[in-house]
Amino acid sequence: MPKQIKKIQQVDVQQFDFQIFYKNLARVSGKDYILLDPDPKKLFKKIRKSCEMIKAAGGLVKNAKDNYLFIFRNKKWDLPKGKVEKDEKMKEAALREVEEECGVKIFTNDEKLCKTYHVYQLDNRLVLKKTNWYSMTVKGEPKLIPQKEEGITKAGWLSKLELSPVLKNTYPSIVQVLEAGGLLADNIVVKPVLAAIKKV
Repeated sequence: MPKQIKKIQQVDVQQFDFQIFYKNLARVSGKDYILLDPDPKKLFKKIRKSCEMIKAAGGLVKNAKDNYLFIFRNKKWDLPKGKVEKDEKMKEAALREVEEECGVKIFTNDEKLCKTYHVYQLDNRLVLKKTNWYSMTVKGEPKLIPQKEEGITKAGWLSKLELSPVLKNTYPSIVQVLEAGGLLADNIVVKPVLAAIKKV
């Protein structure tokens, strides 16, 4: 059982049907659920088979001033990422997507930080998106050009001390990437962030 910040409701694994569970989520809000099983890999494979799998890749990008690239898309703070194209390697896709979505030139595309999963509905299908995240750098502090056709309305550089607005309005998977990248130290002091993000 993970450390609990708020109450987590345990779900019965024996009767668990992911499709039904997901449809019923719309009727409840603000609850967290957990499945505990002696063989979590087998359970995850069962859940994965009930969804269509899409592969994606993205980056946690640091500039020369030790600030990190964030985007604002669909009314949430996010990191640049996108779908992997046919015959494309995950690491190559991550680099391409970051450069396309933010108009920057990546200097180094380093090790994989982590992988995340999230579920969403596409038409009448449930999609499980697996995203590989990579650590990246750029030279200097380049100007960012958000890809508006992808719904990105802002892009900006933030320091580790300016993450409060992001953490209040982002996805759990993004928090996981920030943890893997070492951005969420216990001693973060939050500074105002209004000047750090320029609306485009």
